[in-house]
Formats: sequence, C-alpha cells, structure tokens
Amino acid sequence: MSANASNSILTDLHHQALLDAKAQINSMVLGKSHEVSLAMTCLLAGGHLLIEDLPGLGKTTLARTMAATLGLDFQRSQFTADLLPSDILGVSIFEQATHEFRFHPGPVFTQLLLADEINRAPPRTQSALLEAMAEQQVSIDGHTHKLPEPFFVIATQNPVDLAGTFALPDSQLDRFLLRLKLGYPDTNAEREMLSGDDRRHMIAQLSPKLSQPQLLSLQHAVTQVHASVALINYVQALMAESRRHKGVRVGLSPRAGLSLLHGAKAYALLEGRQHALPTDVQVLFVAVAAHRLVPEAEADSREALCQSILTAVTVD
Repeated sequence: MSANASNSILTDLHHQALLDAKAQINSMVLGKSHEVSLAMTCLLAGGHLLIEDLPGLGKTTLARTMAATLGLDFQRSQFTADLLPSDILGVSIFEQATHEFRFHPGPVFTQLLLADEINRAPPRTQSALLEAMAEQQVSIDGHTHKLPEPFFVIATQNPVDLAGTFALPDSQLDRFLLRLKLGYPDTNAEREMLSGDDRRHMIAQLSPKLSQPQLLSLQHAVTQVHASVALINYVQALMAESRRHKGVRVGLSPRAGLSLLHGAKAYALLEGRQHALPTDVQVLFVAVAAHRLVPEAEADSREALCQSILTAVTVD
C-alpha cells in the first residue's frame, strides 16, 4: 500500500474517530495533552508504555480512560513483593472430573493490562511479562497461548528511591517503547478536578470512540507512513551520537533506533500526516531514549543527556 493510500484510509475512515478519542481522553486526564498524545502514539505503534511518577497523579485514570475510550478489555494487576509469575500469566490446574490439566489464564490475557507499581514485585515476576510484551504470547507447561489483539501494557512504577522497590532490569526496560512522567497538574486543571465529579464515575459513563477493527487498521497504517532517506539518516545520526556522547557509558541500540523511527511514524499518523518529520523524532526522543541510555555517573540525568544529544545533531 502506498503512503497516499494510507493517508486516504486515515482521513476517510478513522481520523475523526482518532481525534474524538484523543479529545475524550484529554477530558478525563486534564492538562496533560502532550502526555496523552505520547500514550496514544505508543499504542498506535504497537509498543508498551512505562509511566514513572508518584502515586495519585493520574496514571490509573489514564489507563482506564484509554481502555474505555478505545473499547479495549481491561485488567489491572497490582504488583507486590509476594506476587508470583503465575499470578500474572495463569496456571494449569488438574481437574478430577476430566483427569487432565486445564489452563486458567491470568490477567495478562486482556487487551490493555495495567501493571501497577511494577517495580514493587521481585525481578522473577517482573520478567514474567517479557515474552508477553515481546511476542504477544505466553508459554506455560510446554503450551503456547496467544494473547488478544491489540495487546497493550501500561506499567507504572514509583521513583526508584522509594522504599520497597526493585529496579527494572535493562532487558525489561527495553520492552517499553516509551517512558514518561505525568507530573503535577497545572492550577486550572487541578481546580477543575477538585470542582468536578469523581473520575471513576465519569470513566464508567464513557463510550468507545474507536472500534477494535479501526484500531488494528490504524496500527497497520503506521507501517505505511513514509520515512524519507533524510529522516532515516537523522535517526541514525542520533544513535551514533548517543554512543560517543560525553557522559554516556552505554548508548542506544539498533532496536532503540527502530523504536524511535516507528514511534515517529505513529506520531505523524496521530497528527494526520502520511509522512514522518524530524520534529516527530524530536518530540519522542527523550521518551524513547532516556530509559535506554546508561550514564557514566548515576547522578547524571538521563533526560538531560538526551536533550544534549538532540542539540549536538543537526537536521540536514
């Protein structure tokens, strides 16, 4: 399919529905339009989202609102220190009546999984999500079980300096296309929240703005968004700069470059374009790269390093 055909599909069938979905999410998650755009970009790109922030800043509201707005089955799993992999994936139980094992699926068998406070669970349980996030399947007792489509994980984590947390390993972090922070709302948004109805009640009243076939079609359309040779050169230059930049011990991998390029295409689609621009890459770069970079000193800000890399690379 050509880029023009992709644009026609978006404009004629889905773009207004996509805008309506974005507007509805923004009506629930107040004052965070940029973060909402990034979350929708992540879903359109077929990736997974990590939100790192303090409790009470709207992470669960964002996840529930996206599920309700996009018509997705939703499950929430609260990660704790005693959580086992089987609590997430499911377990096979022997049934006396049939004299055979029957698989009982866990909460991962859904379309939008909220893995709440993922860094409170031990590493073994954290890694239980690896195959599911990477392959959209779960292997248990020699059997492979496919996950629903679409499959989208929104994981939340507390800042790593809080007590009772286990840092996510690099292999787990790399499974997340984007990492973002919501932060405190601005004065007007906070005032509207304080003066309005309970968000849980409001979310329960929401109606879907996109159907599952529409969403899957949009995810496919992302692959048809055009990326010019110049744009690919720009992404490659950012990858190269990350590997030699002062203050960086481990730079970005080729997979990070693929994630950045695919995310830029998804952001372009969200903006109603059939081609990705350098500005799309720049908007996403920190959210894609910061959790993948390893700074030379632990005290160094990964976000600041990413901004420095962006500054160092010019657009041809």
